[in-house]
Amino acid sequence: MDTAPADTFDNTLVLLTVEEAARRLRIGRTVCYRLISSGELESITVGHLRRVPVDAVPEFVTRRRKRQQPTTTITTATAA
Repeated sequence: MDTAPADTFDNTLVLLTVEEAARRLRIGRTVCYRLISSGELESITVGHLRRVPVDAVPEFVTRRRKRQQPTTTITTATAA
């Protein structure tokens, strides 16, 4: 029986199930599958199984953070 808390991650894993990736991202499984199907979150198939590389999760977050950073625009007031 697994007695480890749900938030404990095994650092030796190379591939995650979609559910594990969703749990790390704190999103639902359906949203995770949507990100995979859109290509936003990398995944591979192993046989008939869909797996998410461990490093794909932080890469996804990094891309999202860069995309959502507000662009700084400099406006100058012109005298009339």
